[in-house]
Amino acid sequence: MGGNPGSVERLLKIMARLRDPNGGCPWDRRQTYATIVPHTLEEAYEVADAIERQDFDDLPDELGDLLFQVVFYAQLGQEEGRFDFGEVVQRICDKLERRHPHVFGAQSDSAFLDEAALTTEWERRKASERAKKARTGILADVPTALPALSRSVKLQKRAARVGFDWDNLAPVAGKISEELDEVLEAVQEDESQQRVQEELGDLLFAVTNLARHLNVDPEQALRLANQKFEHRFNGVEQRCQQAQLPLKEAGMAQLEAFWQEIKRAEKGG
Repeated sequence: MGGNPGSVERLLKIMARLRDPNGGCPWDRRQTYATIVPHTLEEAYEVADAIERQDFDDLPDELGDLLFQVVFYAQLGQEEGRFDFGEVVQRICDKLERRHPHVFGAQSDSAFLDEAALTTEWERRKASERAKKARTGILADVPTALPALSRSVKLQKRAARVGFDWDNLAPVAGKISEELDEVLEAVQEDESQQRVQEELGDLLFAVTNLARHLNVDPEQALRLANQKFEHRFNGVEQRCQQAQLPLKEAGMAQLEAFWQEIKRAEKGG
């Protein structure tokens, strides 16, 4: 195939070959923008997982898989005469230069010394871009396909930048208590499942707001909590096996005792 073994040009040629009607891969030829989306999301999470595991030997593989998703969309765009990989690169380059005038523009760096000024200028430019696309609302271009926790934070950040936010933790935490009470009230009053779901959604939204105020990514925090739960539950299962005690017959009291034992061991107790 020729070319630098690690070049983008080689990757683009491979992609074109995979999509070639004459001798290409049947699976790749069947794909559309919509069918690739689940794979894109999966690859993005695998990048995040490699970083969280600090598996930097595996990270280039995962980043390559994610890059391939971009190349795949670009190939589809080129086939339809909409755009190509070069335009994708050009647009992000133009956007980065446009949104960083303090780095690439003629303006003096002194005009953007503090982070608050940078954020204000960033939002001003994004608002201008939204207006050109006929998306004028503050929340207009927050992607609906984001994971719900991540989208909650983005919505909250956007609203906060125009002053719709609390300036301390007390009302943020208070809102969580308020929303929890409303969930329990809906359950106790035997409200519809739709009402319970709505109230639970409000509670989750309030929790993500607390995460935002604490500068914690709730999506990452929940992934780590999932990992912790998986590790501890596997430990509970192993202890049941060692005690020749069927998991389903152990009972909650015994399972909880094993769980607490594992927690103490983790803390060196």
